[in-house]
Amino acid sequence: MTDEEKRRWKGPTGKEGSSGRQTGERKIHAHRAKSDSSKKWLERQLADPYVRKAKDAGFRARAAYKLLEIDTKLGLLKQGQRIVDLGCAPGGWLQVAVAKGAREVVGIDLLPVDPVEGAHIVQGDVNEPADVARMMAGLTAKPDLVLSDMAANTTGHRQTDHLRTVALVELAVGFAIEHLSPGGAFCSKVFQGGATKDVLESLKAHFTTVKHIKPPASRAGSPEIFVVAKGFKG
Repeated sequence: MTDEEKRRWKGPTGKEGSSGRQTGERKIHAHRAKSDSSKKWLERQLADPYVRKAKDAGFRARAAYKLLEIDTKLGLLKQGQRIVDLGCAPGGWLQVAVAKGAREVVGIDLLPVDPVEGAHIVQGDVNEPADVARMMAGLTAKPDLVLSDMAANTTGHRQTDHLRTVALVELAVGFAIEHLSPGGAFCSKVFQGGATKDVLESLKAHFTTVKHIKPPASRAGSPEIFVVAKGFKG
């Protein structure tokens, strides 16, 4: 290849073997894919009755109705409870807990969460003892209920996403077993048809009842399901 041919081959990037045009095409395709995904998400949100209900009721997210429906079915929320919400952003479950008359409500999330009146919120990591201690400082006694709506960021690789989600569920279960008051309850989002065998065995060993539930507010096409354990043995 002559020097002149090499120069022309470098293209606008100045790197040999790079045409620039192919990179531009990839960027255009990626932008279109992102735009299409955003458009579908927006259309789904606008057509979702739970989104409208949440907005009308003053809840920050449609997920608030998942907790309300779980409560209606299984009697999870009671007045005077002390409640912990793991992965509390954007705060919809905190709002429900306060509205249902909880005595004390605390929550933690890696993301910042706007204040919720009646709730003590910490931006931090459930894996960090110092962050957990800051959250638990908002309670005057052991919690009666531990909630977890934690979910790992998806990678698109099904097995990897499954393992990451299971790890979060195991983390939430361990937290509940360590901190709950006797007779307390636990509710966590799980995927892939329900809690794993190890998680179920752990819950059954520490609680009197363990059930799975998929509330109507959980979209039919979503793989999420919730596990609810009641009657913590202490």
